[in-house]
Amino acid sequence: MDLANFTTTPEDSIRNAMSLINRNAKGISIVVDDKRKVIDTITDGDIRRAILAGCSLESTVGDLLGTKQSHKPVTALASRDPEDLLETMKETSVRQLPLVDSEGRLVEVVTMEELVDRGPLGVQAVIMAGGFGTRLYPLTEQTPKSMLPVGDRPLMEHVIQSLRSAGIRQMSITTHYLAEKIIDHFGDGSQFGVNIRYCREETPLGTAGALSLLGRPADPTLVLNGDILTNVNYRSLAKFHKGHQADMTVCVRQYDHQVPYGVIQSEGEFIKGITEKPRYTFFVNAGIYLLEPHLYDRIPSGSRFDMPQLVESVIADGGRVVSFPIIEYWLDIGQTADYDRAQVDMKSGEFLS
Repeated sequence: MDLANFTTTPEDSIRNAMSLINRNAKGISIVVDDKRKVIDTITDGDIRRAILAGCSLESTVGDLLGTKQSHKPVTALASRDPEDLLETMKETSVRQLPLVDSEGRLVEVVTMEELVDRGPLGVQAVIMAGGFGTRLYPLTEQTPKSMLPVGDRPLMEHVIQSLRSAGIRQMSITTHYLAEKIIDHFGDGSQFGVNIRYCREETPLGTAGALSLLGRPADPTLVLNGDILTNVNYRSLAKFHKGHQADMTVCVRQYDHQVPYGVIQSEGEFIKGITEKPRYTFFVNAGIYLLEPHLYDRIPSGSRFDMPQLVESVIADGGRVVSFPIIEYWLDIGQTADYDRAQVDMKSGEFLS
């Protein structure tokens, strides 16, 4: 195990810690001192909470630690048996465990998933794949954009693999443009370890309207656009959704925009101030949603209806809609430049399939 993929210091940036979590794919970064002794741990959940509390990705790890309620990390001696480690993780409700030597120096990191088989998540997925991909033309002239190759396989195959790895086996794919290309490749999903059914939109029904064709399910539904390449932790998403007793969880991505000019604050002709090249931070819709089954009742049958309309409807009636920040790799492949970047990120290891 390369510990460089896990260790950070209080002086490093949150962005660096987030990069480590993406790179090691274990959902944790270990804060250490100059002797590699464990100071604390940072999970993807800690980073999400810090962002919601106002920290930026350029804030330090020390700033993030200041937002945590507990600063006593759970560790275990590397010499202990796996059964003891698993018991410790269950008793302390952690899913990742740093293993240390007798001096408290980091030796290894283990996860609960490595110690026990991962069970079903209790969520079904709906992949929206009916779009024409006009902004990617001519690449999409004969191929739906969700079937464009990224690395050695179609984009949607990466999507389905990530869902399966999270314990999601039941999924539906909504189709319209060149539907047969998708159906011929995936079939019933058995070759990919999942169960797939298809829902063809005769006319495009928007990002939520197609759900009316599927019928109300028994379990929560993860809805995602078929052109998104991401390593988001779906188990963390489901836990977040349940913990907040949400009717709907919308995945969001932090987006920074720097104005390349000095911005003037004025009242009429009088200048009151000037801010030189300010940077503004927003949360943008990441195209991934988790819905409770009862929300299907809000979706009109057979007419166009988009997810923002559903969000507004739930909020207007006093429902609980929460945001889940994506700190893992995320790329919306909507244009040629995005597609080119996906290929580069796949080759460089920035995206881990």
